[in-house]
This record gives sequence, C-alpha cells and structure tokens, in this order.
Amino acid sequence: MPGNVTEDLPVVAVVGATATGKSDLGVALAERLGGEVINADASQLYRGMDIGTAKLTRGERRGIVHHQLDVLDITEEASVAAYQATARADLAAIRARGHVPVVVGGSGLYVRALLDLLEIPPTDPAVRARWEEELARVGAAALYAQLADRDPEAAARIEPRNGRRIVRALEVIELTGRPFSATLPRRAHAQPTVQLGLAADRSVLDERIARRVDSMWEQGLVAEVRGLEEQGLRQGRTASRAIGYAQVLALLDGTLDDAGAREGTVTATRRLVRRQEAWFRPDPRITWLPHDAEDLLDRAQQIVTASR
Repeated sequence: MPGNVTEDLPVVAVVGATATGKSDLGVALAERLGGEVINADASQLYRGMDIGTAKLTRGERRGIVHHQLDVLDITEEASVAAYQATARADLAAIRARGHVPVVVGGSGLYVRALLDLLEIPPTDPAVRARWEEELARVGAAALYAQLADRDPEAAARIEPRNGRRIVRALEVIELTGRPFSATLPRRAHAQPTVQLGLAADRSVLDERIARRVDSMWEQGLVAEVRGLEEQGLRQGRTASRAIGYAQVLALLDGTLDDAGAREGTVTATRRLVRRQEAWFRPDPRITWLPHDAEDLLDRAQQIVTASR
C-alpha cells in the first residue's frame, strides 16, 4: 500500500545472516511504508563489487532510493566511524523528507553504529603501529595479559588470540585515557527502532550459500574481480579481503584452482553466517521471522505499524 505514508513510524532494520533474503524484504517494506533503504553491508559500500556481494541491481531495487551503496573506491578502507557519520546523515535526511528509513544488512557493527548509542573511539596510525610492533615482538598472549591488567572488562569480551582486537583496545586506552570497555556498544537505540531478523535453519543456509556461490561464478565473478584488480583491488586493505574477492584473487595468483576458490568462498561464507548468528541472536530487541514465510511481508509490516 504505497502512499500510506506515516511519519510517526520508527526506523526499521532488517538484519540477520547472509542469504536469508534481507535485501528483498527491505525493498518490499520500503515500498509498503513509503521508505528509503540504507545499506548496512560493509562490502556493498564498494563501487564495482556487485556480483560477489549479491548487491541488488537497479531493476531489483524497484525505484526505491538506496543509500550507502557504491560510496567507496576499492582502494579506500572501510571505516565504521565514517559509515556512522554518513549513514546517520542519510537517516536524518530521509526523516526530513517524511519517509521511513529502512536499514538492511548483516554487518553487525555497522548496524549498531547506525542505530545504537555507540561511541566510535579515535585512532592514531603511529600509536597503532607501535602496538602492532609490540604484538609481533611478544605475541598475543603477552599483549592480552597487559590488556587484562589495564581493562579486565574489555579483556573478558575479547578472544585472547585476537591480536587485532587486543591492539585496538590498547590503542584506545592510550589515546583516551579511559577503559576500552567504556566505548563498547550498549543495546540502546538512538531513536525509536524496530529490528526484524530473518531466520533460517543452518542446513537450509548452507545449501543456499552453495547455490549462491555457483550462481556468482556463472554471473561472472572471476571477470568482475579481474576488472577490479586492474583498478587497484589488491591495494584495498578491506576490499581485497572481502569473501569471494580474496578467493578469486588467489585463483588469479594460481595459489587456488577454480574448485578450491569456489569451495573457499563457500566455507568462508558459512563461517560468516555463524559469526552473524552469534552477533544478532543474543539481541532481545530483534523480532525473528522465518525467512520463507508466505506472509513474510505482511507479518513484517504488522510488527512495524504496531510499534507506533
């Protein structure tokens, strides 16, 4: 029912694991509610990374305005802080037009950065480089012990072998003089928000992922990566590591054959799904819906309109 636009509706977010159909539901809800979509998938920020990220084509967007798609060159580094600033500006502009913001994506920290009361702490390349050198010198266990001494709460929430997170925590402590745990996200929305999660059994997702990867190869993912390589993909710290793109680069290098690149992409995507489930499932604010429900759109719309 386009045209039934109500400015008192909350922000809507469609979240969950890869391959559950979030993008399609987001477009359908935006059509029903008089909305515009804000992307919250980190890899879809990049221009030219289309097939490997399952980015909706212009036709599939059905005239719905999409924000935070194709906003970065592949040589640029994706930043949660930059995303928070620009995506929140998009959200405010959508509201000012009297439309409903519909946030769609599975990058958990990006979703939280946009929707929640989340402080993004500063960074300093020189300070970070010094801690990275210390990590290389003493190892993750020793650095984790330092973090546990300085900020036990942060240490309890970080995997002891995750050197990157340990370095980031120590960097923030040095730059701010405050515990890193003080900047960790809280489950508190910045403004009224309804979060809808799409749920699917693991076995179903595993099968959908395998089919999706085969489809990406058929659509020309290898050619897409080859073209992006000519534009500097290998120099992009975050873009070059994206699932599918990293595996195809290895294929082009000759370190993986075609079957290995496909299987590597499937395996990495399934691991991503496990991480997404671990991120989103504990959040009590999310209302979960079966991804394949025949009345999915009607149920989702009901939940949104009932929350006014």
